[in-house]
Amino acid sequence: MVEPKIADVKDVHRLERIGAHSHIRGLGLDDALDARMVSQGMVGQNKARRAAGVILSMIEEAKIAGRAVLIAGQPGSGKTAIAMGIAKALGDDTPFTSLAGSEIFSLEMSKTEALTQAFRQSIGIRIREEAEIIEGEVVEIEIEQVEGKVATFGKMTLKTTDMETMYDLGAKMIEQVQKDNIQAGDVVTIDKSTGKITLLGKSFARSKDYDAMGPQTRFVQCPDGELQKRKEVVHTVNLHEIDVINSRSQGFLALFAGDTGEIKQEVREQIDQKVTEWREEGKAEIVPGVLFIDEVHMLDIECFSFLNRALEMESAPVVIMATNRGITKIRGTDYKSPHGIPLDLLDRALIISTEPYKEKEVRKILDIR
Repeated sequence: MVEPKIADVKDVHRLERIGAHSHIRGLGLDDALDARMVSQGMVGQNKARRAAGVILSMIEEAKIAGRAVLIAGQPGSGKTAIAMGIAKALGDDTPFTSLAGSEIFSLEMSKTEALTQAFRQSIGIRIREEAEIIEGEVVEIEIEQVEGKVATFGKMTLKTTDMETMYDLGAKMIEQVQKDNIQAGDVVTIDKSTGKITLLGKSFARSKDYDAMGPQTRFVQCPDGELQKRKEVVHTVNLHEIDVINSRSQGFLALFAGDTGEIKQEVREQIDQKVTEWREEGKAEIVPGVLFIDEVHMLDIECFSFLNRALEMESAPVVIMATNRGITKIRGTDYKSPHGIPLDLLDRALIISTEPYKEKEVRKILDIR
């Protein structure tokens, strides 16, 4: 069986733009799950936030298997904010996928494939591996620079509290040293397998050498013990990223282009099998994330029957649905039901209702933004 390839996506710098909900850092609850009036970017909606806090506790204790969460309320009453708050409260590396119900019909793939991809984007894998690193304080850097040419050879002397060693630098490492402006007194780590240099901060021993420092200047202790160490590195990737990379020869490029297309079931089964092996060996663990489906009344009966089955999967993410409809027709049928959701799926849903914001709360939100 072909070994699935894993991409370390930590190096991809995500563009952090200011969005409608980028100020939310959690649900803003105290230890008794009571909502604070203004906390972690959340304002008002005390009952809804308390209900979300109870559901969050159930998720953390793994007592919500086979159930979904439905947030119902008027447009602009904070439904997406509560879903985002739950995702943030679960942890920074918890995958959060946001999807609008109408998006599924506009994609160039089948509805079930679009939902499967969204589900797998919301299931993270925390992969643990041991890496050999060199960690120490830079004593001296010598780079042989020829005028008009790129430097190809250099030397770096690193020390810990116990020892000191000189290392040769290649062209790529020299480029990184110059780019990150690494100099004597900096504490760095070098990954032996890739040659990647990471700047940890400046040594406390040199703190008196600087007259002025920026707010981002960080001081760290000079490492002790040996220069070469074994360190456990943790990568968090989602299943969809692994699917795309293994589904075609140029899979990594497709991941950035967004042109993923339909992925064969055999590829997914192979990856699931490998992930199960890693879990048994203790190399990886599953991180169930959050899948947020807005305008859920826009889905049709086929999508709802797929959701019903997908909720029963062993590693299913927490599915949070949002709608602003009352009793309306289920798409693809002649039946009417609350929120346009079939009754069998509605029975599985824990419902949180939101109320419109008061003028004072809207002013507070605008102040935070």
